[in-house]
This record gives sequence, structure tokens and C-alpha cells, in this order.
Amino acid sequence: MLTIVFDTNILFSGFGWRGSPYHCLQLARKGKVTSITCPEIMKELDDKLQLKMKISPIDALRATTEILLFSKLVTISNKLKVVIDDPDDDKILECAVIGNADYIITGDHHLLSLVNYKDTAIVTSTDFLNLMLE
Repeated sequence: MLTIVFDTNILFSGFGWRGSPYHCLQLARKGKVTSITCPEIMKELDDKLQLKMKISPIDALRATTEILLFSKLVTISNKLKVVIDDPDDDKILECAVIGNADYIITGDHHLLSLVNYKDTAIVTSTDFLNLMLE
């Protein structure tokens, strides 16, 4: 089974509408892929849900808890320094390395420009869904 790290922007978008990020999350919810995450990604998602979607802290907690129900939680050291232009993206890469992820699914141009990191391919949600259909 493929192991995936969802970038925060995919998790956030997956709650907002029924586009390709939502369908990628559905693959993890249904157990067709293994989702890996870390507390730092969950914290960033919680913050964005409250600030950008204006949902209550309780509802944001429910959303992050729901993700944790179908994800494996790993601990990262926050020592990886790869993305010079956006150091916040380093947590996504480190989570993928620690979790031995096959793919990072993101919409972030800083990560997408890397194409891959170590043994992890970095793709958009649409590209990942197309790969799953092959």
C-alpha cells in the first residue's frame, strides 16, 4: 500500500470543497493509502481552519482529530533545512522521510519544484489521483 504525506494545503482544501484534495483524503479514509502526519502539520491545519475558515477551536479540533483517525502520527525533530524560500515546508519533507512516504501530495510550488526528496515523489492532488487510476 502506498504511504502518503498530505501537505497542510491539501488537508485544508479537502475540508473546503469536493475537489481532488478531498478525493485524495477519501483514499486515506477508505484505507486505500496510508496517511502519515505529524503534530506540526496538525497544528498548522488547526490554525488555518480557525483563521481562514473562521471555524471555532472545537470544530478545528474535530477536523484534526478526524484526520488522526485515519493517519499514522510520527515525531519529527524539526532539524531538516531544505526549503530555503519557505522553511515551514521542511516539516512536510521531514514527516515524509520519517514516515517512509512514497508521495507528498501538495499544491505548494516550493515543494512541487523539488519533484522529489530522497525516495519520496512530490505531486499535486490531481496528478496523484491520475496515478491511482493507472
